[in-house]
Amino acid sequence: MSGFPVESMISSKEDYRFFLEADRLALCKDRKRPRLIDDGWRFQRLLRKVEYYMNCKRSPLHRAYLLFLLARFYWLSKKLGFTISPNTIGPGLCLAHRGNILISPYAHIGENFRIHAMTSIGSEVRYGDKAATIGNNVYVGPGAKLFGEIVIGDDVAIGANAVVTHSFEEPHQTVAGVPARKVSDKGTEELLVRATEIVRARGAKAPAPAGSPVGATAPRGRPAAPNYSRVSRVSRRIGLRKGTDDGELD
Repeated sequence: MSGFPVESMISSKEDYRFFLEADRLALCKDRKRPRLIDDGWRFQRLLRKVEYYMNCKRSPLHRAYLLFLLARFYWLSKKLGFTISPNTIGPGLCLAHRGNILISPYAHIGENFRIHAMTSIGSEVRYGDKAATIGNNVYVGPGAKLFGEIVIGDDVAIGANAVVTHSFEEPHQTVAGVPARKVSDKGTEELLVRATEIVRARGAKAPAPAGSPVGATAPRGRPAAPNYSRVSRVSRRIGLRKGTDDGELD
């Protein structure tokens, strides 16, 4: 299972651009910037900006600006019902709808993570610093609850209203129920956009995939065209076959 290591979060402007573009594709947005009504997308862009200034900017002026960003972030979090800490979730995040979403600051979540409203990823009752480690390409349905120091493997779909209290490390499966149990070998192919794979296939400057050897980077140049027949229907609908330019910074 290739969880997303904390040290692989945004550490440069190139990483920042990559996260913004991956998040945009994961949200199925064909615009370069959000409109005023795109609250969820605005929140995600602000989350990445906070992470960039928190991780990369050290001067007193930047620290003061970070306090301003954190105040905006806190206000927008309250407005949308999100309790999500910076440096918790990898690129390709999709917050599908506004509504209560609680994610422990001690959780570690990989790339291309899609989560719906009324969900909770909490820590253990007796140990507040022990929370879930979640792999890449994971889908969490509406109302699902994950508790404790559990491990969720790559390409795992968690059904609506499931209660997950133990690990499901095997990749490519669907779990559901109370308590959650494996119900099929179907993964998340039609449930989310593998946005980071699309951005890397374009040859954009990007960090290496989670789980790569220390010091590895994404290959430079434009590789052979990816097999878009495996991209979900929603990806094809927004025109990801053609590709767009990299995301812009705020």
